[in-house]
Amino acid sequence: MQKIISGGFLAGHRTYIISGIGILSSIGAYLVGDTDVFTMLQSIFTFGGIYFLRKSSETKGKTNGENSRKISE
Repeated sequence: MQKIISGGFLAGHRTYIISGIGILSSIGAYLVGDTDVFTMLQSIFTFGGIYFLRKSSETKGKTNGENSRKISE
């Protein structure tokens, strides 16, 4: 039961899956004719931004803060 609550094998990959599905659905909506090209591009950039924000927050803590940008020590 604890595996289901914590996310199981998808625990670290849910954001990537949601971003990928969002990008595919926006392309599908454009191909079907529900949206125009500008709405499709806006949603692709939004979901891509979510993907890269998640990616950057994962790599930030891997060096124990040695290379992080600090304003003051």
